[in-house]
Amino acid sequence: MSDLNFSDVSSDAKASEEVEAVEAVDSQNVETDEADLNEVSVEPTDDALEAEAEVVEAEAVEEAAVAVEEEPVVEEADPYLKFREELRGLDGKWYVVHSYAGYERRVKQNIETRKAALAGGDDILQIEVPMEESIEIKNGQRKLVSKVRIPGYVLVRMELNEDSWTLVRHTPAVTGFVGNSQHPTPLRPAEAFEMLKPLFTPEETEEVKNSKAAGNGPGGKAKSRSIPVNIDFKIGESILIKDGSFAGLPGTISEIKPESGKVTVLVSLFERETPVELAFDQVGPLN
Repeated sequence: MSDLNFSDVSSDAKASEEVEAVEAVDSQNVETDEADLNEVSVEPTDDALEAEAEVVEAEAVEEAAVAVEEEPVVEEADPYLKFREELRGLDGKWYVVHSYAGYERRVKQNIETRKAALAGGDDILQIEVPMEESIEIKNGQRKLVSKVRIPGYVLVRMELNEDSWTLVRHTPAVTGFVGNSQHPTPLRPAEAFEMLKPLFTPEETEEVKNSKAAGNGPGGKAKSRSIPVNIDFKIGESILIKDGSFAGLPGTISEIKPESGKVTVLVSLFERETPVELAFDQVGPLN
């Protein structure tokens, strides 16, 4: 009876030891697997690398934008600032009057004459015909020409009322006001400035004055207002050289340089075309 009991206890103890051994082995295997997992490095995919590169690029662009915003903006002085202020401070408003083409200056003179003798004349404050200068070169001769900037139009600054309207509207060679002829619309400040700007010569800024005084500018002089050049030559046109070493020879214009007042002419020398740079007044028509 007692032998059987000892045998059962021994069997249970042995089974328990086997279970513990199995659990120990399983635990060791689990720890080994976790260690292996920790040691394995996960390589990033192509998508992950692209996403990371995009983030870096976006951050760089944002930093550059912030840097640009932080840079101080240096504004250039407006050479027409004084003229703009003068326009804003003038009495009355600017109106545009239609006239016959070529009669603009005569219309101005007629209005000035009528305002001295007719009712409403005191409300006519200023009459202007914007002009522009250009250099015309014809037959090799340079000539400064003054032309009406906007043919067929005259600008009148006035206090609009029945008398002033009648005075202007019935001036000889005037065909009416721009817009509603009975109730004309005045120019906006920006429109008046653009049309009247040629009448004003910008003043030198302090920087230009200082540069001129120090002789640091080109020749110690301020930059003069540029005048457009109109010429009657064309590229490919045959011309005759009138002056210089090649006087009397025909040539063909290959390049025109209005800013320097010169042309490049291809001249036949020793059966070869040779480019020669000449002034506008050194060439003329072939015939």
